[in-house]
Amino acid sequence: MTKYMVMQTYSGGEACDVPMTEWSPDDIRAHIAFQRALNEELADKGELVDAQGLAGPEAAKKVVSGGAGGTVVTDGPFTESKELLAGYRIIDVDSEERALEIAARLSAAPGLGGTPIRQPIEVRQVMSAPA
Repeated sequence: MTKYMVMQTYSGGEACDVPMTEWSPDDIRAHIAFQRALNEELADKGELVDAQGLAGPEAAKKVVSGGAGGTVVTDGPFTESKELLAGYRIIDVDSEERALEIAARLSAAPGLGGTPIRQPIEVRQVMSAPA
């Protein structure tokens, strides 16, 4: 088994040009129900390690060690970007093919009016530090 981080990004675009904050309550419930159902399926198969949604970039803080001068903490939002990290899953699967299959399903999560959001999903293998 190999662990992967599957990162759900939001970048707007053709299939998702309305931010989730502007979706109807029914559309939000359908999207969350999809995410929960996928989590339950992955957990039942022993593939889910963790899954979390993330607050928006307006709630982020950036921390930089200032050495003897002390730590510097800056409130977000930060650099303007069309893409933001909306959530992630850590999965433990038999193959990269399975990780990509899960990512493809996530990319088709329902959005406004039930239309698949078709947002990019980034998949990265979780590496282990040498002993």
